[in-house]
Amino acid sequence: MKGDNYVSLPSGVLAFGEGLQEQNIDARVQRWQENITNMAFFLILAGSLTAEIEGISAAGSTAVSRRYTAVADAELLLRGPMLPRRWPLPPLPAGVSPALISYVASKFLKIKPTIISAGLLQPPPFSHVSLESPDLGPARCLSSGNAMEKTRVKVLLDGGFKMGKKVKKSLLITECVPGGTSTAFAVLSGLGINVHGLISGSHRNPPAELKTKLVKQGLMSANLKKSPSSVELMAAVGDPFQPIAVGLLMGARESGQEVLLGGGCQMLAVLALALNEIEPVSRSGFVEKIIIGTTSWLVDESLSSSENKNSFIHLMNHVAKHFKVNILGLASGFRFNYSNQKVLRDYEIGYVKEGVGAGALSLLAQIKGLTQQEMIKRCDIAVANLVKSNNKTTCHGI
Repeated sequence: MKGDNYVSLPSGVLAFGEGLQEQNIDARVQRWQENITNMAFFLILAGSLTAEIEGISAAGSTAVSRRYTAVADAELLLRGPMLPRRWPLPPLPAGVSPALISYVASKFLKIKPTIISAGLLQPPPFSHVSLESPDLGPARCLSSGNAMEKTRVKVLLDGGFKMGKKVKKSLLITECVPGGTSTAFAVLSGLGINVHGLISGSHRNPPAELKTKLVKQGLMSANLKKSPSSVELMAAVGDPFQPIAVGLLMGARESGQEVLLGGGCQMLAVLALALNEIEPVSRSGFVEKIIIGTTSWLVDESLSSSENKNSFIHLMNHVAKHFKVNILGLASGFRFNYSNQKVLRDYEIGYVKEGVGAGALSLLAQIKGLTQQEMIKRCDIAVANLVKSNNKTTCHGI
C-alpha cells in the first residue's frame, strides 16, 4: 500500500490514517513500549441475536455454535491450548480462532485480561465482571430496530465509564462479539457515515448485501430522529459490547489515560459513538491518546473488486473526516506465510482476519521485541497443542 496517509515503521508495524505527519507516531509507540508492563487489559464478551442470522458470521459454522464463541475464545485466551476447557471452540469454515494468536502474544507479554460479560446465553466458567443481570441475555437482532432497551444501554455505559475512570494506567480494550461487525455497520450508518463496501467480517468474502439489508431494515424500523444520540443508536441497532466499550473509553480519557482499541470496524464504531457524544471543540484532544490496533490481514483487505483500495483504511478515514479529527491506526507486522500450520496460513488468504484483540496484542508483542520467526514458531506449537487437546476432549453444547 502506498499513499500520503500510509507509512511503514522500522519495526515492521504499519501506521495509517489521516494526518500521519502530525501524529508523533514514534513518541506514541514509545509510550506504549514503556507502558506494556503496567497497563490494564480488558476483554468484553457480548451476545446479539444478530449472530444467529444464517450466513451473517463465520465466527462459528452454525447459528447454535456462535452462541458459545465468545466464552470458548475467552477460555482459550485464559487457559491456552493444552488445559481442559468447558466450552470447545466452534467449528470454523477455515482458519483457527484469533484467540490462539492473542494467547501466544499475551503469554509473551505476561498479561491477562479483566473480562467483562454482557448478554451471553451461558455464564462464563471463569472470573468475570457483570455490569447487568446475566438473565437479560443477548441483544435482539439489529433488524428489529429495537436491539436493547435504553435503560440497559445507559446501565452498561455508566458501568463502563466508572471502570474506565478508576483505572490509572494505559488501557487495552478488546472484544469477542459474534455478529459485531454488522452492529458496527449499523451504528456507523446511523451516525450518517458512508460505510458502504468498507465493513469487513470473519468471512473470507463478507456478506455485504445481507448486512446492508439488515441495517436498512433496522434503521427504518427504529425511526430515529435526524441526529440521534449514541444511546439511542445503540439501543436501536447495537449490541451490549458497544456501551461498555464506549463507557470504558470515555472514562479512561477523562482520567487522562492512553487507550489502545484492539480490533477493526467494531472499535471504530466505539470511537465514533464516543466522538458523537463529545462537543466538537473537544474531539481532537480526545483522540490524541487513542490508537486503533489491528492486524495486517484486515488492513490489507480490499472489499471492492472494482476498486483496489484498502477498505479498513478508507473506513477509518471516513470516520476521521466525519468528526474532523485525525485517527491513528497501527497494524501488527506478523504474517503466517511460512507457518507449518494450514489454519494459520488461511489468514493470508482472507479468513478470520481479526478478533479477541489479536492485532493489538500482536502489535504490543512486536513492540516489546517478539520477532516474526519466533511468533510463527510459538503459534505453530500452540496449534499443534490445540489439535492434541481437541482430540482428547468431548464437545459440550455444540
